[in-house]
Amino acid sequence: MDAGEASVIGARARMIRRRRGLSLEVVAGLAKMTKQYLSQLERGQRGFNRRGLIEDLANALGCSVADLTGQPYLPPDRASADALVALPSIRLALNDFGPMDVPDLTPRPLEELASLAERANENCSQADYALAGHEVGGLLAESQASALAVVSAERDQAFTTAVTACFVAGVVSSRAGNIDLAVTAARRGYDLARQHDDPALVGFACWYWACELTSMGARTRAHTVLSEGIDNLTPAVHLSAADTLPAELVGMMHLQQARTAARERRAEDAHAHLDEAAKLAERVGERNGMRQHFGPTNVAAWRVSIGVELAEGAQAYEYARTVPIDIDVLGSRERSSSMHFDFARLLAQEEGPRDGQAIRHLDTADRIAPQRIRNDPIARELLLALDRRAPRRVWELESLRNRFGIRRSGSADC
Repeated sequence: MDAGEASVIGARARMIRRRRGLSLEVVAGLAKMTKQYLSQLERGQRGFNRRGLIEDLANALGCSVADLTGQPYLPPDRASADALVALPSIRLALNDFGPMDVPDLTPRPLEELASLAERANENCSQADYALAGHEVGGLLAESQASALAVVSAERDQAFTTAVTACFVAGVVSSRAGNIDLAVTAARRGYDLARQHDDPALVGFACWYWACELTSMGARTRAHTVLSEGIDNLTPAVHLSAADTLPAELVGMMHLQQARTAARERRAEDAHAHLDEAAKLAERVGERNGMRQHFGPTNVAAWRVSIGVELAEGAQAYEYARTVPIDIDVLGSRERSSSMHFDFARLLAQEEGPRDGQAIRHLDTADRIAPQRIRNDPIARELLLALDRRAPRRVWELESLRNRFGIRRSGSADC
C-alpha cells in the first residue's frame, strides 16, 4: 500500500467501480449516499468507520465485502499466521461430508471431545484464535461422527459438542478474514442442531449463523433467521426456571437484530431490540451460557457497538462512560478489546477533536487482543484515518502501524 493511499477500501471501491464502468452517481444512489460522500470515501478523505457502510457499498458495486477489504491479509505476526493454518482443515471437514453424513472414522471418547470443544470456545473468548483453531478440523469431523452415532443418553452432550466445534471453526475463519468459510461453518452448526430436539441449541446456532450472514452483508436472510429463531425459542423462556439459557439466547438474537437494523440505519428498530435484550438481561443477571456472557454488562457493550453503526459518536461514548461499563468483569479479552475498539471508533467519528483518545483506545484494544484487532479491516482503516489526520508524528501510531504490518512508505501487507 502506498503511504499516500489514505484508504485501502476506498481505493478498491474506486477500482471496482471503474472496472464495472459505473459512475459515481449510479453507485452513490445504489448505496444510498451522496456522490460527494462516495468520492470522499474513494479518495480517503472519509473513513470506513462502520461495517454497514462497507456492506452497502459492496452491494452497490455488486461485489463481496472481501473484495473491498482485501481479506484475508498476510499475517502481521506469528499468532495470526498460526490461526490461518487452521483454515485448510476446516474447509476440508466442511466439504468432505455433509451434515447428515457420519464421517468414516473412530472418534475419541465423547468426554474428551467435549472438553476440547469447551477449551477451544474459551480460547475464542480470550481472542486466541491460533490456539482455538488448533486441530479444529479434526474436532469437526470427530464431533459430528460422535453426535450422529451416539446413544440417546449422550445426545445432549454430543450435539452440543458438535455445534460448539462449528462455532469455533466459524469464529477462527471469520477472524482470519475468510467470511465465506465462517458462514459455511455456522450453517453446518445450524444443520446439526436441527437434528437434535434442544430448542436452546437451535437458538444458539440460529444466532451465530445470523451473525456471520450479517458479516457477509446478507441482512435479509439474517433478519429472517433471527425472527424465526426468536419466535421458536421464546415459548421455552421461563425466567423463574434454573435454566436461563433459552432467555439468554433470545436476548442474544435481539442484540443481533439490533445490529442488523443499525447497519441499515433503522435506529428506532435497533433501539427497540436493544431494549428487549436489556429487559431479559435484567431478569437473568450476568450469565455465560455457551460462553457468550449475556447479561446487563454485555448488553451495555452492544449498545456502544450499535452506537458506532448509528454514527452516534462522542454522545454515545460519553453515555457509556457514565454508566459505567466494567467489561473486564466478564473475564474475556475478546470483549474487553472490542469495547476499547468501539470507543476508538466512536471518538474518531468526531473527525479530529478527540483523535488522541481514539488512538489510546485503539492501542489498548490491540494490546489486549492483537489477534482480534490486527486482521480487522475497520481497525486498519481507522488506523490509516487517524494517521492521516495526525498533525505531527505520534509514537502510538507508529507503533500500531508496525504491529499491524502497515508501513509508512513502500508496500505493506494490507
